[in-house]
Amino acid sequence: MPKLKTHKGAKSRFHVTGSGKIMRTKCGKSHLRRNKAPRTKRLYDELIPISTADKKRIKRLINSQ
Repeated sequence: MPKLKTHKGAKSRFHVTGSGKIMRTKCGKSHLRRNKAPRTKRLYDELIPISTADKKRIKRLINSQ
């Protein structure tokens, strides 16, 4: 079976931590941000782990075994 190529879109959207967790950013981070409260804007800065339902599919896309 041939090697899988890294999906470049997924590579830029997901980040793998040292312990192997796959993290993602929240949506709505950049567009219309001026209208939001400072507390809301700070919440967008955090990375959150992906759901367990998506883990297998995303691991295959970013080639992190």
